Amino acid sequence: MSGHSKWSTIKHKKGALDAKRGRIFTRLIREITVAARAGGGDLNGNARLRAAVAAAKEANMPADNITRAVKKGTGELEG
Repeated sequence: MSGHSKWSTIKHKKGALDAKRGRIFTRLIREITVAARAGGGDLNGNARLRAAVAAAKEANMPADNITRAVKKGTGELEG
């Protein structure tokens, strides 16, 4: 019998999935911020931003994270 329990294995796999999801979200937030900085925060007038937001929604990113990234890119959010 190995030294790992069933629950430690499950916890490890969940942690790995959470880390992967975090890396995906970080990449998407960066893309949204750059697109908003380059072309403004208007989804209708900025095709790159529209595509980045669509990708974030497809990855099930929470809407408040998307909004925060757009505001950061347009300079409405400090920090």
